[in-house]
Amino acid sequence: MQTIKTLIAAATFMGAASVATAAFAVDEYNVSTGTTGSGVGVALRGDDTVALATGLKMIPGHAKYTVEHDGAAYYFSSEETKKKFMANPERYMPQYGGFCAFGVAIGKKLDASPRFADIVDGKLYVFLNAGAFKKYKEDKAGTLAKAEKNWPGMHHVAVAEVNG
Repeated sequence: MQTIKTLIAAATFMGAASVATAAFAVDEYNVSTGTTGSGVGVALRGDDTVALATGLKMIPGHAKYTVEHDGAAYYFSSEETKKKFMANPERYMPQYGGFCAFGVAIGKKLDASPRFADIVDGKLYVFLNAGAFKKYKEDKAGTLAKAEKNWPGMHHVAVAEVNG
């Protein structure tokens, strides 16, 4: 009986600890597709960010080629793309934590799809859908300037709070 009480107490503590940890990671990355075995959310809907950031190719990643970086998990299609990412993660990560760049420009943290992506000055930007991508293309420079201005005030704020 004492063993059962000890296990329940340990499980309660672990649950509380995981909730406390989650409270500190305030939606800094768009991790809309599942989690890894360690509980880290998967970025870019599981697509290979190196393939996307170097040629706008949507190639599904695989869990066996996973890198957890700065609170998000990235899947890769091969050991080669995984190694490229590990050598220079910032080069391949989507801007604004993988949230829709147009959304950030209008002050919202919106989901983004790798289907709607662009590379500007070597940086990867992703967008919610065809409509947001079309609006972005009408004024790329203006949209990205607004997003750059807005992101610092949104970066560490929960999605629900930003999107109110």
